[in-house]
Amino acid sequence: MSKYRDALPQLGDRTFMTDGGLETILIFHDGIDLPAFASFDLLKSDAGMQRLRDYYCLYVEMAYEHGLGLVLEAPTWRANADWGATLGYDAASLARANRRAIGMLLEVRDVHETCDTPIVVSGCLGPRGDGYRVDARMSAEQARRYHAAQIDTFADTDADMVAAFTMNYVEEAVGIALAAKDADMPVAVSFTVETDGRLPSGDALGEAILRTDQATDAYPVYYMINCAHPTHFAHVLSGHSGEFHHPHDLPHPGKFRHFGESRDPYLETDWRHRIGGIRANASKRSHAELDESTDLDDGDPEDLGRHYAALRGMLPKLSVVGGCCGTDHRHVDQICKAMRAATA
Repeated sequence: MSKYRDALPQLGDRTFMTDGGLETILIFHDGIDLPAFASFDLLKSDAGMQRLRDYYCLYVEMAYEHGLGLVLEAPTWRANADWGATLGYDAASLARANRRAIGMLLEVRDVHETCDTPIVVSGCLGPRGDGYRVDARMSAEQARRYHAAQIDTFADTDADMVAAFTMNYVEEAVGIALAAKDADMPVAVSFTVETDGRLPSGDALGEAILRTDQATDAYPVYYMINCAHPTHFAHVLSGHSGEFHHPHDLPHPGKFRHFGESRDPYLETDWRHRIGGIRANASKRSHAELDESTDLDDGDPEDLGRHYAALRGMLPKLSVVGGCCGTDHRHVDQICKAMRAATA
């Protein structure tokens, strides 16, 4: 039985950390070949499993050091039907890989969780198509049916929640949230943005969040931003860009649904209160530039930490912090230090 499914601890007052850019670490630091950027393929071998355990245990040690809770995201971002098929996985073998990923994280939690470091196990989902381009656009209902298989697999394990990362258009985010609702699984939805702070689809970030809430009765427990440098979206969060902010002419989005909590969104200032997590890139490169890169741009860990401290002042509900492409334990360490200083 899931330990935290009905009462996710990161929804409280504590800061939780998560990991860095798993795939870029495996490729550029370890020299591991990852076809289709699919880290879940390592689960098929004992050596691959051990590398993944070592990776996650490093972040457990960091959580101990910083006195933080920890969200462990399964290495299953590419473990859906289309991407799995490119690697020779059918529905049954994909389901086994998704279950094995959660089982591995549950073993890590069983060994390492403490009262001071609660560990949340999350089933990670990615987009059906490319995370940087809207190249396989579905309706919300199509996305709901497409992602249901992976979400239902997670729901049959002791995973506490699911999280969808690098969402680049609204309909897929809506479909995932509805499929999670069907499975009675808490879900976090993470959008990615271009250098102008807008989704690759062209939608404004605030509009994407409110439209997803409207279509799902605000089912996501929180939203996140991932796979973009803070300089790409801080101006949107600060409200200094003329960006879509809080349109009162949109239909009322209903009640914000947190597990164990329901409240009127207009009692809060704006959609930024729905953002509970950031997993930023170390690199300031655009998505197009990253796609063409043959080297790793790992940026400046201390500078990235300073950006997170600034974001903390813009996002009252920010509780989960980690990294995405190009980040590793150095970046997450600096992020945690900066967050601690910002909340002191």
